[in-house]
Amino acid sequence: MASQPITGPVSDSGSGVFPSLVYVQGNDQRSIALDHTPFTVGRKVDKDLVIADPRVSRDHALILSDNGEFYVVDQSSKHGTFVNGEKVQRQKLQRNDRLEFGVREVAYVIFHPVQAGSNTARDFLSQISGIHISTETTDLEKLTLFLEAARKLNTMGVLDEILVTLTDATLKLTRAERGYIFLKDEEGKLRLAAGRNYKGEPLLDDKTISHSILDEALSANSEFLITDTSQSLDLAGRQSIVAYDLRTVICIPLLKPQVQTTRDAEVPLPSPATGEVMGALYVDSRFASRDISQVSNDILRAIAREAASLIENARLVQAEEAARRYQQELSIAASMQQGLMAVTIPEVPFATLRGRNLSCKEIGGDFFDAVNTEDGLAVVLADVSGKGVSAALLASTLQGMIYSQLTARTPLPEIVAAVNRFFTKKHLGEKYATVIIARVRRDGELEYVNCGHIPPLLVCNHEVIRPSHGNLPVGLLADATYESDRCSLHPGDRLVLVTDGVTEAENAKGDFYDNERLEAVAAKGSSLEDIFASVSAFCGGTPLGDDCTVVELVYTG
Repeated sequence: MASQPITGPVSDSGSGVFPSLVYVQGNDQRSIALDHTPFTVGRKVDKDLVIADPRVSRDHALILSDNGEFYVVDQSSKHGTFVNGEKVQRQKLQRNDRLEFGVREVAYVIFHPVQAGSNTARDFLSQISGIHISTETTDLEKLTLFLEAARKLNTMGVLDEILVTLTDATLKLTRAERGYIFLKDEEGKLRLAAGRNYKGEPLLDDKTISHSILDEALSANSEFLITDTSQSLDLAGRQSIVAYDLRTVICIPLLKPQVQTTRDAEVPLPSPATGEVMGALYVDSRFASRDISQVSNDILRAIAREAASLIENARLVQAEEAARRYQQELSIAASMQQGLMAVTIPEVPFATLRGRNLSCKEIGGDFFDAVNTEDGLAVVLADVSGKGVSAALLASTLQGMIYSQLTARTPLPEIVAAVNRFFTKKHLGEKYATVIIARVRRDGELEYVNCGHIPPLLVCNHEVIRPSHGNLPVGLLADATYESDRCSLHPGDRLVLVTDGVTEAENAKGDFYDNERLEAVAAKGSSLEDIFASVSAFCGGTPLGDDCTVVELVYTG
């Protein structure tokens, strides 16, 4: 059956945009645009959604569009298709429906989840907050209600709302007065993440809870469940319980979900007592609660386990969103850097110039530039220490400084001395740069200043000369002095400049490309492309560890 684009209104969206699917497997989660139907699901690799699990049939199910409504249709699969836990053959889909294909609880799809911040999301949260639990509601019904509400809320990926919902739902189940969720931060310190009372009012501090029980529960990875402190607890050292007349105290550690690989699949399993503690669920009251005693320990543990899973998933969603935003910003920065560092090669009658850069990251610290003045054609190659954004910022600044001073016809040693003063006086955190500036005149005189950079290659009649003259990198010593050196070029002579990303490119064995291979390729009269091809062949697919830049100047006379 050929794929058809979706036309007509989109069910329950009101905006005409494509609905989406969120596919969740263990701790991994990704969004899929439902921009055509039929949308195929199965184990075969040609499906729109491939679930590589033996319990999923090769041709398992379809998602179809019919007059703007969406349906899931089972294709006679062996283990069935489920919507919100019920096996179906054909089922109309509503927002936030949970779809499972053969394999249960391990991998599932959320259809067109409500997005955080939308009116629908706020309405849905209001529905959850208004859940009514009567005295006739059984423990299993309570737990099912809790888990379903939490799962649906989790599709929004809004951690704060999930925490509030978990706290409210726990209070409804236990009929306690106060509920708190504590989470560990990146430094491992416990912080109050959410607090609510039975009226649904926020609690902003935890001064009146039993911190001794909280600490013991976390250190021992075990739960405390006390329904009447006057009968079941030695109050020695429990100042908060005595001072605030706490009769019921529940504290259950939240353990990070563990994933165990089985023969069939990766299955999230209940965290063992030795699991990593990510926080705690704490509930207390000033009266002995019969209702709490009616809720079994197993159900409370299940709540804590599900809460830990939901919180971890929400954190992963937040991290994914932050990473996505970072990548967007990085892409913008890369585009700006490329624009700033775009090199317009000057055309001169006595020389030809070419250059190429390969960054190991989106943005890097290498750059080259070319400036033609009455003093000759100047080429600049620099490598700022480090990688990424900080190196790119300094590279852009460095390029601007050198360009402006070259156009002002400042002597080469004075240019690098000014750059060195800038680097050392700005306290840039051990940042430095290797720089080489070479300028060739019409008569073939070459003047260059090398600041800690790889020595240039002078190729004369297939003989490679490596001038040894050099200075310190810029940015190391404030009182460093710089000098230039000179030599004469003849027609056909080539000047090749590279950054250390070329000579230090590694293969799978960890060997460097090194200077000998570079000199051997250059001696053959190879072009810039030949050098890059040689480096690529040597690496054999091993990713670059540093930015690679090659500049080639040929003096034509």
